[in-house]
Amino acid sequence: MNAGTGDRGEVFVDGTDKGRTDRVRRGLGAVGGGGTVMFSDAPGAPGASGAPGAGVPTAARVRRAGAAARAASVPQARPAPRPRPGGVPAESRKAGRWAKVAQRIVPDDLQPEVLRVELTELGDAFRAYQRRPEPDLAVLADLLDRKARAFALWADVTDDASLREEADRAAAAAGTTREMDANRRGVPVDGEGPVVDRLLTRGQGVHVRNVLEHVRVAAPLPGAEARLAVLMLTLRAARAGTGNVTGQDLGGWLPSDGERVVQQLVDVGWLLLPDDVGVDDVLMARPEEPTQVTVPTLIPTQPRPFFFGKVTRARLSGWAQKVVGDRKLRKKKAGAATRLLAVYTAAHSRPDGRLAGAGEEVDGLALDRVASFCAVPPEDVAEHVGLLVAAGWLMEEADTAGGRLRGRLAERVLPLSGLV
Repeated sequence: MNAGTGDRGEVFVDGTDKGRTDRVRRGLGAVGGGGTVMFSDAPGAPGASGAPGAGVPTAARVRRAGAAARAASVPQARPAPRPRPGGVPAESRKAGRWAKVAQRIVPDDLQPEVLRVELTELGDAFRAYQRRPEPDLAVLADLLDRKARAFALWADVTDDASLREEADRAAAAAGTTREMDANRRGVPVDGEGPVVDRLLTRGQGVHVRNVLEHVRVAAPLPGAEARLAVLMLTLRAARAGTGNVTGQDLGGWLPSDGERVVQQLVDVGWLLLPDDVGVDDVLMARPEEPTQVTVPTLIPTQPRPFFFGKVTRARLSGWAQKVVGDRKLRKKKAGAATRLLAVYTAAHSRPDGRLAGAGEEVDGLALDRVASFCAVPPEDVAEHVGLLVAAGWLMEEADTAGGRLRGRLAERVLPLSGLV
């Protein structure tokens, strides 16, 4: 029997006698599958036929119709999984019972056995490295070296060109990673020289030298005390133009002149304090409630003298704090000019500690530029160099002859080297 619509959009059902009716009675012959079968040849309906099967459907017909509907709603059975290249069936991969490395499946029957074991362990090692809380470039370089060797052998065994390409990429990545690690630690790539855990990377060393040059040129007040305060506050406010300061900070930078210097910076407009906050309030600010100060020239809406991220800003500020707050410098009661010289020499030193200007082949630093940053006459630099030698900051051979400051950082200061 066939269902359709009449000329006026009415539902009709063709009966077994091929006749058409326009009136449909619902509810007879319900079948599974969520639908309802409608019959036009129910008893008493116009045009009903007396032929067998033309009336109410029998139970057998309903069962057959229901079975057909249910069969139509059942999805076709899927074919059995076919083995994939490498001999590892799909069901094994779904269950996680295979080895993988670099998104490649290691065949169970790969020979030689030592290669299969190495590839399996290498995949586990890379996944373990990804779970490390902190990256270790030396470890990563070793893993990439292992991958290059293992994939090269795998390519030889299987004659797979893509494996050879993967091995070449791993070898190149291992070299790059090892160079990055050497630069971060400030040692030559060939491994010669002392292995030192540096506080700054080479890139951060460039940033800190840019900050020092900006302070040397743009400091609003003369005098070493003001220069030191400007340096430290600049590093605090370098990104957003604002930074937090406590009384403990000022006391560490300028033990006796903090209040006077901050007031001078406020008076000339270089430093802004919050409303209803005075200099004495800044000196009393505790670490849990620091004072937020503003350096207008560093606000992002103004032309910026330097650009670096949040992590770099914090690293540079921490680096300067370590230099200025060095225990032996405090013990020698080093003044602001001596501390500025310590900052400048640390920032302008090679990985082995020798003092040198950025981009200069000759050793040493131009004495007039050093004096300009430290806010002292050139002839007074030698005195502060002697104080740094006495504090174990510079080696004893430091001198200022010939208009250049030559010397070497002491071994204990090497971690603070700016890596020129």
